[in-house]
Amino acid sequence: MVIAIDGKWIWDSWYFNDGQKWHGYFLQADRSLGDPDLRHFNVSQGHATSTDLVNWTHLGTMLRPSDTPAWDDYTTWTGSVLRDQQGGWHLFYTGATRAEDGLYQRIGHATSADGHAWQRVNGGLCLDLTGPVAELYEKDHMVGHWHDRAMRDPWVMRDPDGEGWLMYFTARAPGIAEPNGGGAIGFATSPDLMTWTLQPPVFTGGFGQLEVPQVFRVGTQWYCLFCTSGHQWSEAYRAANPQSPVTGNHYLIADHPRGPWRVAPGPFLDGDEPCRRYAARILETPEGLRIMGFADGGKDRFGGYVMDPEPVIVGPDGLLQVAPLSQAAE
Repeated sequence: MVIAIDGKWIWDSWYFNDGQKWHGYFLQADRSLGDPDLRHFNVSQGHATSTDLVNWTHLGTMLRPSDTPAWDDYTTWTGSVLRDQQGGWHLFYTGATRAEDGLYQRIGHATSADGHAWQRVNGGLCLDLTGPVAELYEKDHMVGHWHDRAMRDPWVMRDPDGEGWLMYFTARAPGIAEPNGGGAIGFATSPDLMTWTLQPPVFTGGFGQLEVPQVFRVGTQWYCLFCTSGHQWSEAYRAANPQSPVTGNHYLIADHPRGPWRVAPGPFLDGDEPCRRYAARILETPEGLRIMGFADGGKDRFGGYVMDPEPVIVGPDGLLQVAPLSQAAE
């Protein structure tokens, strides 16, 4: 295990390299809860730093739910961290409120001078499923259809075509009869990281949800990493991919970050038993690409720590493969 804390479960994580060291951010909860399923609504965010992605210095909790009634007074879930042109730090994260039993997710924004002490921007809320474009999303919680109103796991990056910024997030599309056919990658744009405009989803289908998206480029090919459960494969995807459904990490591919995106052909990238990695991130290091994610294993074998980084290689066909260190070095 690489990122682990005695007495705590750790799960989703995200990373930023400041030029000298890696900053690892992660969700955490006390193991004293007993049941790992309870961690989601007893959550805070931790912070650690490393120069090699293996040895980490823990800096403690850096964000937790609001202590007074607010849109994020129940959860502060997964997000992403980046720095602007002036060097300021920005955290985008998922929040939910007790007043809605945590069923409705929204996206928040906080800033920092050092990457650890964060202040919410105007109360934190920066994006919700509102306005005309919201009709392209499943914007209401439908009892018996899906377990929440999905709008979470924001991944924010510079727009390679201009001065602005792009946001991708876990969402769902409306009006799809099969619950597992409605997963989507939501999309929003901003000129300044402060004002966000909801845009149509950039991808829909294949799965009930595409969690923890991460968009990045290798050469001219764009990738959108995501994770999902084997129980959430759609009927169409199962028919086209006769291998046993895998819980783990896979990816979309595109020629441009705005799409069109498509599910990468072939087997799932990574995951499943006996100790599956979930909510993975792929990081660019001087030694090549590395994948990091937490040890899941399900409720009965929940690991609750971030696993060792492993190499990822890009084949001549542009497809990704998790590889042993010896193979990656060839």
